[in-house]
Amino acid sequence: MKPGQLSRTPILLAVGLFLLTFTVGVLAQVHSQTTTTHGAATKTVEVRRGEIVYVGNHELIVKMENGELRHITNIPDSARALVDGKELGIRDAKVGMILEKTITTTTTPRVVTKVESVTGTVFHVTPPISVIVTLENGQNQQFTIPEGQKFNVEGQMVDAFGLRKGMKITATRVTETPETVLTQKTTLTGQMAPPTPPPADVPILVAAAAPTPAPAAEAAPAAEGAPAPETAPAAPEAAPKESPKTGSYLLIIGLVAVLILGVGLALRARRTRRA
Repeated sequence: MKPGQLSRTPILLAVGLFLLTFTVGVLAQVHSQTTTTHGAATKTVEVRRGEIVYVGNHELIVKMENGELRHITNIPDSARALVDGKELGIRDAKVGMILEKTITTTTTPRVVTKVESVTGTVFHVTPPISVIVTLENGQNQQFTIPEGQKFNVEGQMVDAFGLRKGMKITATRVTETPETVLTQKTTLTGQMAPPTPPPADVPILVAAAAPTPAPAAEAAPAAEGAPAPETAPAAPEAAPKESPKTGSYLLIIGLVAVLILGVGLALRARRTRRA
């Protein structure tokens, strides 16, 4: 605003009360008061997920859910992410780790009301163009009166022609500025990469605890045909009397011997009868 101009704010004059604009040239005499009125806040939450595909020196390459690759550089050592309940830094990042960034944005509307006032005495008035006011520091300042401006003088609305020299006035300007305040809160969480499964052609070894051997006197006989545990030493077994295969051969030999013996006895008895 240029010096000597009045604002288009309504001017109120009532035995010392007068609304007009003052300029930067009289800021030393201006008394200001600011108040702020807040409206209802709204919140929006955005979640971004990605998988770490590269870890460098204070840098990461993250593959987002939509396939986009993001190169994040200059990551400080103080940066932390809550991964599986533990706070980890950039030096703990691993390929395959899943990161989740939650951004909470709070939008708060507000109105800043600023009231500025200056006190002085009407020194000269040129209606309806301008008015010169003697300020508290003794300096005179000229203000331009906006077209159609009305003044309240002792309860009566008058124009610039109602102003008189020597009248004590207080010039006040009220400005209301709407603003929007944005605040963001960011949290970074993650999950460790799952273990890599073995190749399909590699057998998976499962370790099993060796059974505790029972005392020799109380050990139950092993079932016939059951394999002995690999970890337990094989107990000496009594030699079988004969295997089923060997027994069958002996039985045949015995039958043949009995048959030969019977034939011999029959021939001998026949010779005895002839004699």
